Amino acid sequence: MTHTSTAGATSADTAPDGQAADVRRPSPLPIRKLAVNLERGFGRHWHGGKAFHTQFFNALSMSFPVGEQFFMDAVRSAAPLLPQGPEHAALREELQEQLRGFIGQEATHRQIHGLYNAQLDKQGLVNRWQQWARERIGRLHERAPHPLHALAVTCAYEHFTALLADGTLRYPRWLEGAEAEMQLLWRWHAAEETEHRSVAFDLYRAAGGSDRWRVRWYLFVCVTFARDALCQTALNLHRDGTLWRPSTWWQALDLFWGRDGLVWRTVPAALRYLRRDFHPDQERHTPGSAALAQEWLVAHATRFRVIR
Repeated sequence: MTHTSTAGATSADTAPDGQAADVRRPSPLPIRKLAVNLERGFGRHWHGGKAFHTQFFNALSMSFPVGEQFFMDAVRSAAPLLPQGPEHAALREELQEQLRGFIGQEATHRQIHGLYNAQLDKQGLVNRWQQWARERIGRLHERAPHPLHALAVTCAYEHFTALLADGTLRYPRWLEGAEAEMQLLWRWHAAEETEHRSVAFDLYRAAGGSDRWRVRWYLFVCVTFARDALCQTALNLHRDGTLWRPSTWWQALDLFWGRDGLVWRTVPAALRYLRRDFHPDQERHTPGSAALAQEWLVAHATRFRVIR
């Protein structure tokens, strides 16, 4: 079967070709309610007074409600593609349990970042990323309607999110000087993203998704994610009145290229996604992302309540 690439989406009426994989993930994913009150607001430069760091993280938050709804819809649409034979009953049951946890965690992220973004609205920032995302999602469903394409896009974004989550937990400088409640919010989100980083990927493989389409959509997401993040950050800085200050761009150099910078710490793992034998659990065991997430959750257990 052949699929023709187009700008922003792929024309494909059939599934990305591949073989179902017997991938099992037996541990459940708890749904937690975080004890943080965003209605009280937070500082305009909540990240230690650094405009660039603040507006970069704000930009990421702006993408989450639309993005996480897309991820939830993608796994729901692809779940019926799981192999239906009796020999796959245990696989289906285990993945369905993981999907329920994934959807529950993403729903709580969507809700809390909706409250976060409402505060950004009050600060005068304008969320363009959500509109860009909605337009691309519409084109994707129109030009590549098979559910495995949306799921492949979800896998790609989940990998990027997991890389940022690991760094947020691993490198204190990423949130150094930030308001305590904002550190709590971002590290709670990071811990849960680490917990469920393999769920969409396992569903994609079990439903027969191909590595060829997984990599093709990943390359597309690499470009769009980087472009959207930087453009929304620049728009935020412009609204904030700090876009053209030299200090802002020194902060950008530090965040991306300084000690423990985002580029140094994420590019190797980002490239590993291109390997044919890639699996997110490789990133969990090396260099220990799952343990970092669990340690943080145990240490901060009084700041959230498990609701399922």
